[in-house]
Amino acid sequence: MSNPNMSVNIAGVTWKNPVTTASGTFGFGREYAEYFDLGELGAVCLKSLSSEKRLGNKSPRIAETNCGILNSVGLQNPGAEYFLENELANLRKYDTKLIANICGKEIEDYVEVTEILGDSVDMLELNISCPNVKSGGLAFGTDPKTVEEITRRVKAAAKVPLIVKLSPNVTDIAEIARAAEAGGADCLSLINTLLGMKIDIKTRRPVLKNNTGGFSGPAVMPVAVRMVYQVRCAVSLPIIGMGGISSGEDAIEFILAGANAVAVGTAGFIDPLAWIKVRDGIYDYLVENNIDDVNDLVGMINLN
Repeated sequence: MSNPNMSVNIAGVTWKNPVTTASGTFGFGREYAEYFDLGELGAVCLKSLSSEKRLGNKSPRIAETNCGILNSVGLQNPGAEYFLENELANLRKYDTKLIANICGKEIEDYVEVTEILGDSVDMLELNISCPNVKSGGLAFGTDPKTVEEITRRVKAAAKVPLIVKLSPNVTDIAEIARAAEAGGADCLSLINTLLGMKIDIKTRRPVLKNNTGGFSGPAVMPVAVRMVYQVRCAVSLPIIGMGGISSGEDAIEFILAGANAVAVGTAGFIDPLAWIKVRDGIYDYLVENNIDDVNDLVGMINLN
């Protein structure tokens, strides 16, 4: 096999390969564009955007752990209008699909940022791990009824395909996935970060100012693969799998579990070429195993 197909169709949008960036790890791409052509990726998922500028949480808000990191950045971003005026044109120089991750404190906030962005990007990713201020700070993504409602409301306002990003901090990820599907999601992405904590034993207080944060990195990968498998068994939507991916072999695990594409995040903090290496690793696996289309691997886990 000399030239296997790497293109994938995600909710009607064709990516040249199944690799994208994980929101919150890539900013607007300017720093990483110094290392590689962003057009080498199937898609670029941007940092979260809200309808208004957000300053995020107080420092310290990043803490290294064994096999990963904790973050409580707090979705700091300059706002959707700033993005359209100052970042979009630069990103459109690259031959890749653009995914805008959107966040908010109330459902109305999500709808507003969706309307501001319109069809300026190729896809939207709905971050439902945000705390819902109307529900006492409980994340939108932990209650199936809320997931279905916010998905339906945002989908009604969206002019491009809608990806719903699932939180792993739930009892039954399949139930949440079905709720997003019922609400009209075009695609699902998972997992978002796991909730974690690190304590400084000298001061006896949490390292993060916000006390807890989102845990990502290699240590979460087995959990993420399991959840992708469970979601693939529960819904028929396209899936973007993520959580601890740092090699082509890791990506293949997610694809076998049922992911149609993969997102790489934390690995890029260690190696700015991580995305390219994952893409090349997938390609090499196809060649070595005489597989002529990456799509033929989706969900092909052998349970016998």
